[in-house]
Amino acid sequence: MMEAVGWKFERKASEKGYRRIAGIDEAGRGPLAGPVVAAAVILPYAAAPDGLNDSKKLSPKRRERLYDAIYSQALGVGIGIVDATFIDRINILQAALTAMVLAVHNLHPGSDFLLIDGNAAIPLGIPQKAIVRGDSRSASIAAASIVAKVTRDRLMQHYHLYYPEFDFPRHKGYPTRLHRNALRENGCCPIHRMSFSGVKQCRNC
Repeated sequence: MMEAVGWKFERKASEKGYRRIAGIDEAGRGPLAGPVVAAAVILPYAAAPDGLNDSKKLSPKRRERLYDAIYSQALGVGIGIVDATFIDRINILQAALTAMVLAVHNLHPGSDFLLIDGNAAIPLGIPQKAIVRGDSRSASIAAASIVAKVTRDRLMQHYHLYYPEFDFPRHKGYPTRLHRNALRENGCCPIHRMSFSGVKQCRNC
């Protein structure tokens, strides 16, 4: 049975007087196509759904159920999206941090403390703590990872309507054999990341 993600970091922040503690995570650093998406979630202990964990450890069906439960029970959810053109302009790390900043800006009510997945702070004047592997150590970050992943997956399914030759619902833009073969056969499309290895070497891009 999967071990439940805890609230240790949220409790420590709460003991210092913070009341609106948001978990922050992103999805989509590794794909060759599509945006990077970040989510910020303020989730009260008492209303947290069972089964929160790193989104990568959950089945798509489980993620979808938890996504709905998070939205219905969270005090606030903010989303930040940075597209492929901007990723190519500033690099994927800065794009991910920018998406996180946008997610916090879109969070209502606002947060007074941030728990961020990873080892980098984000450029906001809000008290914060970066936590390596935070999506498997903090319930709030786990909730954000689920919201970010489901939001991005739905965007990639939507892009399939415009670029069906890439079959984005199957690989979500990640560098699978199917995706690489489609790139070789069709060249790239407007949502591909032209600065990424595997795209920039493609003869048809």
